[in-house]
Amino acid sequence: MEFNARSEVIYWRGPSPFHFLRVGEVNAAEIRASAASVTYGWGMIPVAAEIDDLEFSTSLFAKDGDYFLPLRVAVRRALSLEVGDEVEVAFDLTPPQH
Repeated sequence: MEFNARSEVIYWRGPSPFHFLRVGEVNAAEIRASAASVTYGWGMIPVAAEIDDLEFSTSLFAKDGDYFLPLRVAVRRALSLEVGDEVEVAFDLTPPQH
């Protein structure tokens, strides 16, 4: 199932600081409907994502009724992304590999 989102890069300063994209409420409802079949635990949902022709894998996590897509340092550096930049991301839910 393919999803698209336009989102701003945000920084979360929690116990493990990281940068994220919020996938949006419209996508969140559809993701929730499929989550049980693809999650690998703790609500983490593996995805194959693409921003500007750069493909990478990561896992969505749920928070406050939405889902957040983490942006690793390598991805942000390759795309020169900073907090506040708005980007278009495409992603597919990928079932866990056993």
